Amino acid sequence: MKKLYVKDLKNHYDEEINFSGVVDNIRNLQYVIFMILRDNTGKVQVTIEKEGNDELVKKVEEITLESTVKINGKLIESPKVKLGGMEIIPNNIEITSLSMSELPIDIKDKDNTLRETRLDYRFLDLRREDNQLLFTCESYIQRMMREYWYNNGYTEIHTPKISAKAAESGAETFKLDYFGKEATLSQSPQFYKQMAMSSGFDKVFEIGPVFRAENSHTSYHATEIWMVDVEISWIESYLDVMEEEENWIRYFMTNLKEKYGEKIKEQFGVEVSDTSKPFPRITFEDAKKICKEVYNYQAVKEDDLERGEEELICKYAKEKYDSDFVFITNFPYSARSFYVMKDEAGVTQTYDLLFKGVEITSGAQREHRYDILKKQIAEKGIDPKDLDFYLEFFKYGVPPHGGFGVGLGRIMMRIFEIDNIREATFIYRGPTRLNP
Repeated sequence: MKKLYVKDLKNHYDEEINFSGVVDNIRNLQYVIFMILRDNTGKVQVTIEKEGNDELVKKVEEITLESTVKINGKLIESPKVKLGGMEIIPNNIEITSLSMSELPIDIKDKDNTLRETRLDYRFLDLRREDNQLLFTCESYIQRMMREYWYNNGYTEIHTPKISAKAAESGAETFKLDYFGKEATLSQSPQFYKQMAMSSGFDKVFEIGPVFRAENSHTSYHATEIWMVDVEISWIESYLDVMEEEENWIRYFMTNLKEKYGEKIKEQFGVEVSDTSKPFPRITFEDAKKICKEVYNYQAVKEDDLERGEEELICKYAKEKYDSDFVFITNFPYSARSFYVMKDEAGVTQTYDLLFKGVEITSGAQREHRYDILKKQIAEKGIDPKDLDFYLEFFKYGVPPHGGFGVGLGRIMMRIFEIDNIREATFIYRGPTRLNP
Protein backbone atom coordinates (compact mmCIF):
# COMPACT_ATOMS: atom_id res chain seq x y z
CA MET A 1 0.00 0.00 0.00
CA LYS A 2 1.07 3.58 -0.68
CA LYS A 3 -0.62 5.01 2.43
CA LEU A 4 1.70 7.40 4.21
CA TYR A 5 1.57 7.07 8.01
CA VAL A 6 2.44 9.64 10.67
CA LYS A 7 5.37 7.52 11.83
CA ASP A 8 6.96 7.85 8.39
CA LEU A 9 6.43 11.58 7.82
CA LYS A 10 9.87 12.67 9.02
CA ASN A 11 11.33 11.02 5.93
CA HIS A 12 9.40 13.43 3.66
CA TYR A 13 10.24 16.96 4.79
CA ASP A 14 9.92 19.62 2.07
CA GLU A 15 8.01 17.18 -0.16
CA GLU A 16 4.51 17.46 -1.55
CA ILE A 17 2.59 14.58 0.00
CA ASN A 18 -0.85 13.02 0.09
CA PHE A 19 -1.92 12.19 3.62
CA SER A 20 -5.17 10.60 4.77
CA GLY A 21 -6.40 10.54 8.34
CA VAL A 22 -9.17 11.09 10.86
CA VAL A 23 -9.97 14.60 12.06
CA ASP A 24 -9.06 14.58 15.75
CA ASN A 25 -9.40 18.29 16.52
CA ILE A 26 -9.96 21.65 14.84
CA ARG A 27 -8.94 25.03 16.29
CA ASN A 28 -10.44 27.86 14.28
CA LEU A 29 -8.59 31.05 15.32
CA GLN A 30 -8.77 34.60 13.99
CA TYR A 31 -6.10 34.28 11.33
CA VAL A 32 -5.33 30.59 11.14
CA ILE A 33 -6.95 27.17 11.43
CA PHE A 34 -5.15 24.23 13.02
CA MET A 35 -6.55 20.83 12.09
CA ILE A 36 -5.14 17.76 13.84
CA LEU A 37 -5.27 14.50 11.92
CA ARG A 38 -4.53 11.07 13.34
CA ASP A 39 -3.92 7.55 12.17
CA ASN A 40 -3.03 4.52 14.26
CA THR A 41 0.63 5.58 14.45
CA GLY A 42 0.24 9.16 15.67
CA LYS A 43 -1.02 12.69 14.97
CA VAL A 44 0.01 15.51 12.66
CA GLN A 45 -0.95 19.18 12.42
CA VAL A 46 -2.39 20.75 9.28
CA THR A 47 -2.03 24.55 9.22
CA ILE A 48 -4.30 26.77 7.07
CA GLU A 49 -3.58 30.46 6.92
CA LYS A 50 -6.93 32.16 6.37
CA GLU A 51 -5.66 35.00 4.18
CA GLY A 52 -5.77 33.97 0.53
CA ASN A 53 -7.22 30.51 1.27
CA ASP A 54 -10.95 31.15 1.11
CA GLU A 55 -11.78 27.79 -0.52
CA LEU A 56 -9.75 25.78 2.01
CA VAL A 57 -11.29 27.70 4.92
CA LYS A 58 -14.77 27.06 3.54
CA LYS A 59 -13.98 23.38 3.17
CA VAL A 60 -12.65 23.09 6.72
CA GLU A 61 -15.78 24.77 8.10
CA GLU A 62 -17.79 21.87 6.63
CA ILE A 63 -15.70 19.26 8.41
CA THR A 64 -16.85 17.63 11.65
CA LEU A 65 -14.66 15.84 14.18
CA GLU A 66 -14.02 12.14 13.41
CA SER A 67 -14.54 12.72 9.69
CA THR A 68 -11.91 11.30 7.35
CA VAL A 69 -10.01 13.53 4.95
CA LYS A 70 -7.29 13.40 2.33
CA ILE A 71 -4.78 16.23 2.34
CA ASN A 72 -2.50 17.24 -0.51
CA GLY A 73 0.19 19.63 0.61
CA LYS A 74 3.78 20.30 1.60
CA LEU A 75 5.25 18.76 4.75
CA ILE A 76 7.63 21.14 6.50
CA GLU A 77 9.78 20.83 9.58
CA SER A 78 8.54 23.24 12.28
CA PRO A 79 10.29 22.94 15.65
CA LYS A 80 7.72 25.34 17.16
CA VAL A 81 4.95 22.80 16.57
CA LYS A 82 4.68 20.70 19.70
CA LEU A 83 3.09 17.82 17.82
CA GLY A 84 6.10 16.11 16.23
CA GLY A 85 7.90 19.31 15.19
CA MET A 86 6.23 19.30 11.76
CA GLU A 87 3.14 20.54 9.92
CA ILE A 88 1.40 20.09 6.61
CA ILE A 89 0.61 23.22 4.55
CA PRO A 90 -2.32 22.08 2.38
CA ASN A 91 -3.05 22.82 -1.26
CA ASN A 92 -6.23 20.76 -1.29
CA ILE A 93 -8.53 19.09 1.23
CA GLU A 94 -10.90 16.28 0.26
CA ILE A 95 -13.55 15.03 2.67
CA THR A 96 -13.61 11.26 2.15
CA SER A 97 -16.35 10.63 4.76
CA LEU A 98 -18.29 13.03 6.95
CA SER A 99 -19.05 12.16 10.57
CA MET A 100 -22.24 13.22 12.31
CA SER A 101 -21.69 16.35 14.33
CA GLU A 102 -22.42 14.73 17.72
CA LEU A 103 -20.95 11.41 18.82
CA PRO A 104 -23.02 9.08 21.03
CA ILE A 105 -20.03 8.59 23.37
CA ASP A 106 -17.07 10.67 24.51
CA ILE A 107 -14.02 9.14 22.87
CA LYS A 108 -11.65 11.63 24.50
CA ASP A 109 -12.52 10.69 28.07
CA LYS A 110 -14.04 7.26 28.67
CA ASP A 111 -15.15 8.22 32.18
CA ASN A 112 -17.73 10.60 30.71
CA THR A 113 -19.74 7.68 29.26
CA LEU A 114 -21.15 4.60 30.95
CA ARG A 115 -19.28 1.39 30.13
CA GLU A 116 -22.34 -0.35 28.70
CA THR A 117 -22.99 2.60 26.38
CA ARG A 118 -19.38 2.52 25.25
CA LEU A 119 -19.71 -1.21 24.56
CA ASP A 120 -22.83 -0.47 22.48
CA TYR A 121 -20.64 1.82 20.37
CA ARG A 122 -17.47 -0.23 20.65
CA PHE A 123 -16.39 0.74 17.13
CA LEU A 124 -16.09 4.32 18.38
CA ASP A 125 -14.73 3.40 21.81
CA LEU A 126 -11.87 1.54 20.13
CA ARG A 127 -10.71 4.78 18.50
CA ARG A 128 -9.27 5.96 21.80
CA GLU A 129 -5.47 6.07 21.94
CA ASP A 130 -5.28 3.72 24.91
CA ASN A 131 -7.42 1.12 23.13
CA GLN A 132 -5.36 1.44 19.98
CA LEU A 133 -2.23 0.76 22.04
CA LEU A 134 -3.90 -2.05 24.01
CA PHE A 135 -4.78 -4.13 20.97
CA THR A 136 -1.57 -3.28 19.15
CA CYS A 137 0.21 -4.76 22.16
CA GLU A 138 -2.12 -7.78 22.25
CA SER A 139 -1.20 -8.50 18.64
CA TYR A 140 2.50 -8.10 19.45
CA ILE A 141 2.21 -10.34 22.51
CA GLN A 142 0.70 -13.11 20.39
CA ARG A 143 3.47 -12.63 17.85
CA MET A 144 6.09 -13.04 20.58
CA MET A 145 4.28 -16.07 22.00
CA ARG A 146 4.38 -17.72 18.59
CA GLU A 147 7.98 -16.69 18.06
CA TYR A 148 8.97 -18.51 21.24
CA TRP A 149 7.04 -21.62 20.23
CA TYR A 150 8.37 -21.69 16.68
CA ASN A 151 11.91 -21.18 17.97
CA ASN A 152 11.44 -24.15 20.30
CA GLY A 153 10.01 -26.79 18.00
CA TYR A 154 6.26 -26.43 18.55
CA THR A 155 3.53 -27.16 16.01
CA GLU A 156 0.50 -24.89 15.80
CA ILE A 157 -2.81 -26.78 15.65
CA HIS A 158 -6.43 -25.76 15.14
CA THR A 159 -8.90 -27.88 17.05
CA PRO A 160 -12.64 -28.10 16.24
CA LYS A 161 -14.99 -25.68 17.93
CA ILE A 162 -18.02 -27.94 17.50
CA SER A 163 -17.85 -31.02 19.70
CA ALA A 164 -19.99 -33.97 20.65
CA LYS A 165 -18.86 -33.93 24.28
CA ALA A 166 -17.74 -31.38 26.85
CA ALA A 167 -14.07 -31.45 27.81
CA GLU A 168 -14.83 -30.59 31.43
CA SER A 169 -17.36 -32.68 33.35
CA GLY A 170 -20.15 -30.57 34.77
CA ALA A 171 -19.21 -27.50 32.75
CA GLU A 172 -22.00 -25.49 31.18
CA THR A 173 -21.90 -25.62 27.39
CA PHE A 174 -23.75 -23.97 24.54
CA LYS A 175 -25.78 -26.69 22.86
CA LEU A 176 -26.76 -26.68 19.21
CA ASP A 177 -28.54 -28.87 16.73
CA TYR A 178 -26.02 -30.56 14.45
CA PHE A 179 -28.04 -32.12 11.63
CA GLY A 180 -30.42 -33.70 14.10
CA LYS A 181 -27.78 -34.57 16.69
CA GLU A 182 -26.91 -32.64 19.83
CA ALA A 183 -23.54 -30.94 19.77
CA THR A 184 -21.83 -28.28 21.86
CA LEU A 185 -19.58 -25.32 21.25
CA SER A 186 -16.15 -26.25 22.53
CA GLN A 187 -15.26 -24.90 25.96
CA SER A 188 -11.71 -26.30 25.84
CA PRO A 189 -9.34 -27.87 23.30
CA GLN A 190 -8.09 -30.18 26.07
CA PHE A 191 -9.10 -33.52 24.54
CA TYR A 192 -7.70 -32.59 21.15
CA LYS A 193 -4.42 -31.35 22.59
CA GLN A 194 -4.01 -34.76 24.20
CA MET A 195 -5.02 -36.46 20.98
CA ALA A 196 -2.11 -34.60 19.35
CA MET A 197 0.20 -36.17 21.96
CA SER A 198 -1.08 -39.63 21.06
CA SER A 199 -0.56 -38.74 17.40
CA GLY A 200 3.14 -38.05 17.85
CA PHE A 201 3.14 -34.25 17.89
CA ASP A 202 5.54 -33.71 20.78
CA LYS A 203 4.84 -30.01 21.33
CA VAL A 204 1.69 -28.20 20.23
CA PHE A 205 0.00 -24.87 20.82
CA GLU A 206 -3.20 -23.14 19.84
CA ILE A 207 -4.62 -19.64 20.22
CA GLY A 208 -8.34 -19.84 19.63
CA PRO A 209 -11.86 -19.15 20.94
CA VAL A 210 -13.66 -21.24 23.54
CA PHE A 211 -17.20 -20.86 24.79
CA ARG A 212 -18.45 -20.98 28.39
CA ALA A 213 -22.22 -20.99 28.99
CA GLU A 214 -21.84 -19.62 32.50
CA ASN A 215 -24.41 -17.04 33.57
CA SER A 216 -21.68 -15.10 35.32
CA HIS A 217 -21.52 -11.33 35.52
CA THR A 218 -18.15 -10.89 37.22
CA SER A 219 -15.34 -8.66 36.01
CA TYR A 220 -13.26 -11.72 35.03
CA HIS A 221 -15.70 -13.88 33.04
CA ALA A 222 -17.01 -13.90 29.50
CA THR A 223 -19.00 -16.39 27.45
CA GLU A 224 -16.58 -16.27 24.50
CA ILE A 225 -12.90 -16.03 25.32
CA TRP A 226 -9.61 -16.57 23.55
CA MET A 227 -7.50 -19.27 25.11
CA VAL A 228 -3.80 -19.90 24.72
CA ASP A 229 -3.18 -23.65 25.03
CA VAL A 230 0.02 -25.70 25.16
CA GLU A 231 0.68 -29.43 25.46
CA ILE A 232 4.10 -31.11 25.71
CA SER A 233 5.17 -34.77 25.48
CA TRP A 234 8.01 -36.64 27.21
CA ILE A 235 7.96 -34.59 30.39
CA GLU A 236 9.40 -35.95 33.65
CA SER A 237 6.86 -34.11 35.84
CA TYR A 238 4.53 -31.15 35.99
CA LEU A 239 7.59 -29.10 37.02
CA ASP A 240 8.79 -29.32 33.42
CA VAL A 241 5.52 -27.73 32.28
CA MET A 242 5.87 -24.95 34.84
CA GLU A 243 9.43 -24.23 33.77
CA GLU A 244 8.42 -24.05 30.12
CA GLU A 245 5.55 -21.70 30.86
CA GLU A 246 7.79 -19.46 32.93
CA ASN A 247 10.38 -19.26 30.13
CA TRP A 248 7.64 -18.51 27.60
CA ILE A 249 6.11 -15.75 29.72
CA ARG A 250 9.54 -14.25 30.35
CA TYR A 251 10.16 -14.16 26.59
CA PHE A 252 7.02 -12.31 25.54
CA MET A 253 6.94 -10.02 28.59
CA THR A 254 10.56 -8.98 28.13
CA ASN A 255 9.97 -8.20 24.47
CA LEU A 256 6.78 -6.29 25.29
CA LYS A 257 8.59 -4.21 27.89
CA GLU A 258 11.41 -3.37 25.48
CA LYS A 259 9.16 -2.38 22.58
CA TYR A 260 6.11 -0.81 24.23
CA GLY A 261 7.03 -0.30 27.89
CA GLU A 262 7.34 3.48 27.70
CA LYS A 263 4.10 3.90 25.73
CA ILE A 264 2.24 1.64 28.17
CA LYS A 265 3.53 3.71 31.09
CA GLU A 266 2.49 6.91 29.34
CA GLN A 267 -1.02 5.74 28.40
CA PHE A 268 -1.89 3.46 31.32
CA GLY A 269 0.45 4.58 34.09
CA VAL A 270 1.63 0.98 34.43
CA GLU A 271 5.11 -0.50 34.50
CA VAL A 272 5.31 -3.76 32.54
CA SER A 273 6.22 -6.45 35.04
CA ASP A 274 9.86 -7.42 35.45
CA THR A 275 10.12 -11.17 34.82
CA SER A 276 13.88 -11.54 35.19
CA LYS A 277 13.63 -13.26 38.59
CA PRO A 278 12.37 -16.85 39.03
CA PHE A 279 8.65 -17.08 39.76
CA PRO A 280 8.07 -18.22 43.37
CA ARG A 281 6.36 -21.59 43.93
CA ILE A 282 4.05 -22.25 46.86
CA THR A 283 2.07 -25.41 47.52
CA PHE A 284 -1.69 -25.19 47.84
CA GLU A 285 -1.49 -26.24 51.48
CA ASP A 286 1.07 -23.55 52.30
CA ALA A 287 -0.92 -20.93 50.40
CA LYS A 288 -3.94 -21.67 52.56
CA LYS A 289 -1.79 -21.36 55.70
CA ILE A 290 -0.30 -18.04 54.56
CA CYS A 291 -3.73 -16.56 53.94
CA LYS A 292 -4.98 -17.69 57.33
CA GLU A 293 -1.93 -17.10 59.51
CA VAL A 294 -0.36 -14.05 57.88
CA TYR A 295 -3.48 -12.22 56.70
CA ASN A 296 -6.15 -13.73 59.00
CA TYR A 297 -8.27 -14.68 55.99
CA GLN A 298 -11.02 -17.19 56.81
CA ALA A 299 -11.78 -19.11 53.63
CA VAL A 300 -15.02 -20.93 52.92
CA LYS A 301 -13.62 -23.17 50.19
CA GLU A 302 -11.32 -25.92 51.38
CA ASP A 303 -10.30 -27.54 48.08
CA ASP A 304 -9.68 -24.43 45.96
CA LEU A 305 -8.44 -20.87 46.27
CA GLU A 306 -10.95 -18.08 46.64
CA ARG A 307 -10.48 -14.79 44.80
CA GLY A 308 -9.52 -13.08 48.06
CA GLU A 309 -6.86 -15.72 48.69
CA GLU A 310 -5.45 -15.27 45.19
CA GLU A 311 -5.10 -11.56 45.85
CA LEU A 312 -3.38 -12.13 49.21
CA ILE A 313 -0.95 -14.72 47.86
CA CYS A 314 0.04 -12.31 45.10
CA LYS A 315 0.53 -9.60 47.70
CA TYR A 316 2.72 -12.03 49.65
CA ALA A 317 4.75 -12.94 46.53
CA LYS A 318 5.29 -9.28 45.72
CA GLU A 319 6.39 -8.38 49.24
CA LYS A 320 8.61 -11.41 49.85
CA TYR A 321 9.90 -12.25 46.37
CA ASP A 322 9.32 -9.00 44.43
CA SER A 323 7.38 -10.98 41.83
CA ASP A 324 4.06 -10.23 40.11
CA PHE A 325 3.78 -13.94 39.28
CA VAL A 326 3.45 -16.90 41.65
CA PHE A 327 2.84 -20.61 41.04
CA ILE A 328 0.48 -22.50 43.37
CA THR A 329 1.02 -26.27 43.17
CA ASN A 330 -0.60 -29.57 44.14
CA PHE A 331 -4.29 -28.71 44.29
CA PRO A 332 -6.70 -31.21 45.88
CA TYR A 333 -8.02 -33.78 43.44
CA SER A 334 -11.61 -32.76 44.24
CA ALA A 335 -10.97 -29.41 42.57
CA ARG A 336 -9.31 -30.84 39.47
CA SER A 337 -10.41 -32.75 36.38
CA PHE A 338 -10.30 -36.52 36.00
CA TYR A 339 -7.40 -36.37 33.54
CA VAL A 340 -4.78 -34.92 35.91
CA MET A 341 -2.05 -37.18 37.28
CA LYS A 342 -1.72 -38.06 40.98
CA ASP A 343 1.44 -39.31 42.64
CA GLU A 344 1.66 -42.38 44.88
CA ALA A 345 0.33 -40.37 47.82
CA GLY A 346 -2.65 -39.10 45.82
CA VAL A 347 -1.22 -35.58 45.42
CA THR A 348 -2.19 -34.01 42.11
CA GLN A 349 0.60 -32.98 39.78
CA THR A 350 -1.11 -29.67 39.09
CA TYR A 351 -0.58 -25.93 39.39
CA ASP A 352 -2.17 -22.54 38.87
CA LEU A 353 -0.26 -19.42 37.92
CA LEU A 354 -1.41 -16.21 39.58
CA PHE A 355 -0.58 -12.80 38.15
CA LYS A 356 -1.28 -9.59 40.05
CA GLY A 357 -4.08 -11.11 42.09
CA VAL A 358 -5.77 -13.22 39.42
CA GLU A 359 -5.42 -16.83 38.30
CA ILE A 360 -4.43 -16.79 34.63
CA THR A 361 -3.29 -20.41 34.14
CA SER A 362 -4.31 -23.91 35.07
CA GLY A 363 -1.69 -26.53 34.26
CA ALA A 364 -0.79 -30.13 35.06
CA GLN A 365 0.84 -33.35 34.12
CA ARG A 366 -1.89 -35.49 32.55
CA GLU A 367 -2.70 -39.07 33.36
CA HIS A 368 -1.62 -40.98 30.25
CA ARG A 369 -2.07 -44.59 31.46
CA TYR A 370 -5.29 -46.09 30.15
CA ASP A 371 -6.29 -48.18 33.16
CA ILE A 372 -5.67 -45.42 35.69
CA LEU A 373 -7.39 -42.85 33.52
CA LYS A 374 -10.45 -45.07 33.20
CA LYS A 375 -10.47 -45.53 36.99
CA GLN A 376 -10.27 -41.78 37.60
CA ILE A 377 -13.17 -41.16 35.24
CA ALA A 378 -15.26 -43.51 37.36
CA GLU A 379 -14.04 -41.82 40.55
CA LYS A 380 -15.45 -38.54 39.29
CA GLY A 381 -18.84 -40.15 38.75
CA ILE A 382 -18.61 -40.06 34.95
CA ASP A 383 -19.79 -42.97 32.85
CA PRO A 384 -16.68 -44.12 30.89
CA LYS A 385 -18.97 -44.78 27.92
CA ASP A 386 -19.52 -41.03 27.67
CA LEU A 387 -15.79 -40.64 27.02
CA ASP A 388 -15.20 -43.63 24.72
CA PHE A 389 -13.77 -41.43 21.98
CA TYR A 390 -11.33 -39.83 24.45
CA LEU A 391 -10.24 -43.11 26.05
CA GLU A 392 -9.53 -44.49 22.60
CA PHE A 393 -6.51 -42.16 22.39
CA PHE A 394 -4.84 -43.97 25.27
CA LYS A 395 -5.26 -47.59 24.18
CA TYR A 396 -2.29 -47.59 21.83
CA GLY A 397 0.54 -45.93 23.76
CA VAL A 398 0.76 -42.27 24.72
CA PRO A 399 3.93 -40.58 26.05
CA PRO A 400 3.93 -38.84 29.43
CA HIS A 401 2.68 -35.34 28.80
CA GLY A 402 1.32 -32.18 30.35
CA GLY A 403 0.25 -28.70 29.46
CA PHE A 404 -1.51 -25.52 30.40
CA GLY A 405 -4.15 -23.05 29.28
CA VAL A 406 -4.07 -19.27 29.64
CA GLY A 407 -6.93 -16.83 29.14
CA LEU A 408 -5.68 -14.11 26.81
CA GLY A 409 -8.13 -11.55 28.18
CA ARG A 410 -6.95 -12.09 31.74
CA ILE A 411 -3.32 -11.65 30.68
CA MET A 412 -4.22 -8.34 29.07
CA MET A 413 -6.19 -7.27 32.15
CA ARG A 414 -3.26 -7.84 34.46
CA ILE A 415 -0.49 -6.47 32.23
CA PHE A 416 -2.39 -3.21 31.78
CA GLU A 417 -4.10 -3.29 35.21
CA ILE A 418 -7.56 -3.06 33.66
CA ASP A 419 -10.30 -3.83 36.16
CA ASN A 420 -12.83 -5.47 33.83
CA ILE A 421 -12.45 -8.06 31.09
CA ARG A 422 -15.00 -6.14 29.02
CA GLU A 423 -12.40 -3.41 28.54
CA ALA A 424 -9.63 -5.90 27.70
CA THR A 425 -11.61 -7.73 25.00
CA PHE A 426 -11.91 -6.45 21.44
CA ILE A 427 -15.63 -7.33 21.25
CA TYR A 428 -17.05 -8.68 24.51
CA ARG A 429 -19.60 -11.46 24.78
CA GLY A 430 -21.41 -12.06 28.05
CA PRO A 431 -24.77 -13.36 29.28
CA THR A 432 -26.53 -10.08 28.43
CA ARG A 433 -24.49 -8.95 25.43
CA LEU A 434 -24.73 -10.21 21.86
CA ASN A 435 -24.10 -6.89 20.09
CA PRO A 436 -22.32 -5.28 18.38
